[in-house]
Formats: sequence, structure tokens, C-alpha cells
Amino acid sequence: MGKQLVSVIIPTYNRASLILKAIHSVWNQTYPHVQLIVVDDGSEDNTNALIGNLEGLEYVLIPHGGHSVARNTGLARAKGSLIATLDSDDTWHPDFLEKCVGAIEQYNADFVFANWYQGCRDGNPQDFLLGDPFISPFIKPHLKLNTSSSWVVLSENKLRRLYLLSCPSPSSAVVMKRSSILTGWNKKLRIGEDWSLYLDMIFKKKGCRAAFTMEKLWNKHVHEHNIFDGKKREEVLDTVVEDDLELIHIYREFLTVEELKILRKKYVLDAMELAKYALIRNWNVKKTWKFVRLSFAEMPFQAFKEIFRLLGVAIANRWRAIKWRVISAVSTTKMQQEGT
Repeated sequence: MGKQLVSVIIPTYNRASLILKAIHSVWNQTYPHVQLIVVDDGSEDNTNALIGNLEGLEYVLIPHGGHSVARNTGLARAKGSLIATLDSDDTWHPDFLEKCVGAIEQYNADFVFANWYQGCRDGNPQDFLLGDPFISPFIKPHLKLNTSSSWVVLSENKLRRLYLLSCPSPSSAVVMKRSSILTGWNKKLRIGEDWSLYLDMIFKKKGCRAAFTMEKLWNKHVHEHNIFDGKKREEVLDTVVEDDLELIHIYREFLTVEELKILRKKYVLDAMELAKYALIRNWNVKKTWKFVRLSFAEMPFQAFKEIFRLLGVAIANRWRAIKWRVISAVSTTKMQQEGT
């Protein structure tokens, strides 16, 4: 077992009902060399009274500033050569750190991440990575070995391909080298701050390596307040589009032409989805036109394709509605005739 100190950062905001489970999952780790830092991001519930004086952790209370500010506050206090962050509504299995630290040391990885059980509203936990279409090409050779507890190593080229399309490693899944964290969490990003942290390592650190395991080593607790902090769908889409533009700005100089095209395409698809939502749900023509124009300015051909796709969906939905009304009218008439 390794002897490196792991600094675990738990950012929290109004999670008094859940945070003790997260804390105990850290205390119950089989890996003994742990510094636990809980950063209270200005909670308005009884979090302070509940954990402010607990032994076995460092409690830091700051004015509310968001996920990135809280995590960076914890990072500034971290003493370990390895860093992990655990969301205050998630829990680790007891061997999470032991296995992740072992993988970092064995494969000389900059970061590693583990699969997880994700709670669903039907009560059946989901094997999350197994259903991820972006990571699937990297999993298939691994599954043929029938060794769910082994690790898949991702070279720099594989990481570039995977992380431009998706971020398969949420914050609670990851352990990383402190020396590989180049800039911390980006305060300008409101949803993609974790993604940007990994992209920094992948694109700005030469020879970046990572590894992941299909073994499920933690649990993600899903509830109504942790899906994008309870924001409405249009708010989430607004944030995603803003983050897309920021990511293009940050990484433009580090990307090949084809890689940049992937990020730009993502921006156009998200912007057009926002335009559609603003029009259909809120009849906000001004906002719809704004994002249609921005999409055309970024990638005209892709924007045209997306408009035709959305028109096709709208026409198909309209046709189904008309067809259903006709069938209903015919059925009603038939019943009336039979009744007479």
C-alpha cells in the first residue's frame, strides 16, 4: 500500500442532511494517509453547527462563491501529493482510495477514475460507464478479458479523443497528482469546471496519462437538487452554451483543426437546442434568433443541418398530433353511430 498523503476536498452547500454520509465514507477508507478538508460554501442550513467542530477534518467556511471557488479553497490548504474531491451528496466504497492510489503508482498516471453506481428514480442503481457511448470503444477490449477490477490505461492521444467528446469522470470519481493540476478549477465555468480541469492536464501537460476501472467504487446519489443545482432546463442550456464558448476560447491554441471543429460543433448543437427550447417553450423569438445567428456565425453548414433536423422533428410531431386527432374523431363518430 502506498504512503502518499491524499488530500480529500469536500465542497458543500446546504447539504446538512447528506454530508455526514460523505464524511464517514472518507473516514472508513482502508487507505490510511488522508487529509480531509470540508469547504462550506456559505451554507444557509445547519451545516456549520453539524460539522464545524468535528474532529478528523478541517472545516473551512467561506462566502458563497460556487463549486470552483470552494474546491480551489480546499486545494490551497491541501498538503498531499495526491488530490481527490468528493461531492457532499456522494459516497466512496471503503477501498476507493486504496485502489485509485495503487493505480496512479502502478501506471504513473496523472489521474485515475473509477466507475460508479448511479441512483435512479426507479430505485435500481445504474452501472454508469457501461452505458456511456463515448467511453464504450475503450471498454470493449477490456470487457473481453472479463476482469472488471483491472485498469484501462489511456495514453495522451486516447485522452484527447475521449475528453473532447465527453467528460466521463465526475469529480467524485477521480484521484489526481497534485503536480499535474496546472490551474485549479476555472471560476468562469459554471457546469464544466471539472471537464476544464482535466482538459488542462490533457492539452497543456505533455505526455498526460490516465487510467480507469470498470469496477464500481463509489455511489452517486441522485435527487431533485443535485441535477445542475435545481436549475430549470433553459437556465442549464444557457450555462452550457456559455461554457462551450469559454472552452473554445481557452483551448483554441492547443487544438488541431479537427479537434477545434469538435468543440465548435458541440457549441452549435447546444446553441440550436437552446434556440429551439426558447421558441417552443417560451415563445422567446428574440432569444431564438440570437442563438441561431451565433450558430451560423460559428459553423454555417452545421447550423443549416441542425435547423433541417429540428424542422423534421417538428413536422413529424405535428403530423403525429394531426393523425391522433383524426383517429380520435373517427373513433368518436363511430361510437356515436353505433350508439344510435
